[in-house]
Amino acid sequence: MRRRAFIGGAAGVFAAACTPGGIRPPDGKASRTATARRTAVLAVKIDNVGPARPQTGLEDADIVYAEQVEGGLSRLMAVFGTRVPDVVGPVRSARETDLELLRQFDRPTLAYSGAQGKLQPLIDAAPLRAVPEGKAGTAYFRGGGKPAPHNLYLRPARLGRATSGTGAGVAAGYRFAAKAPAGGIPETARTVRFPAARFTFDWSAGRGRWLVSMDGRAATDAHGARLATPTVVVQYVDVQSSRFHDRYGSTTPLSRTVGSGRAVVLRDGRAYEARWARPDAAGGTTFTAADGGGALPFAPGQVWVVFAKR
Repeated sequence: MRRRAFIGGAAGVFAAACTPGGIRPPDGKASRTATARRTAVLAVKIDNVGPARPQTGLEDADIVYAEQVEGGLSRLMAVFGTRVPDVVGPVRSARETDLELLRQFDRPTLAYSGAQGKLQPLIDAAPLRAVPEGKAGTAYFRGGGKPAPHNLYLRPARLGRATSGTGAGVAAGYRFAAKAPAGGIPETARTVRFPAARFTFDWSAGRGRWLVSMDGRAATDAHGARLATPTVVVQYVDVQSSRFHDRYGSTTPLSRTVGSGRAVVLRDGRAYEARWARPDAAGGTTFTAADGGGALPFAPGQVWVVFAKR
């Protein structure tokens, strides 16, 4: 594995009062490689079953990744670089998919509730800063009025210097442009299905955003505001069985994010056929127009990436 230096950044100040998440804790142009070397991000594994919703802090993420887990369900990874909320959660366990995905960042901080016993040594050996529950002091707490295990939350400021203030999308190799590219076809809604979960994105011309729904219900933040994003990427990847299982014996799916394949990029009420490429784990992912039109820029702001089975 390529050795990298960890460069941190300011992570915000914890507020003792009720936080924006609605939960009161107990107390110059550069190359992508050069940019990555000075870009530190915080990645948090987020629960995404019904009892865990609404989640806290997703609205502040630069990137929200949606991946398949056991039983065909979904789990999210929120990646923060530009800004970090006071509270994020509910936090859940890590998966093997996360290790390959996170290699593209510069020694990221990974916050999670734990991991399958045989996976933990791989996390320990990975080029990241692992901060699971139990090894992060008072950064985690139980709350939010939800039943366990859907009530574990993170106070990122208590992890120390975890981000550098640079957008995670830049570190991931994405290009951004306010002006929509030529081409594409008009699209008002797109649904992506996992075996036991689904994501729907409805275009709102008034907001200039795709409104997020999960498992047939409108997704909101902890204050009831609708989650919405300017760019959605449906990235078709190989989803295979890993060597790991959950406590009930269900095989853990592994989504491969190194390689190349088809993607659909949704922005500005249009759908663009694209190709994605990530030749090696240490590099970012590029998206180009499927018709050979060159790099396909995303709309400025948050990006949702759903890993769909090809």
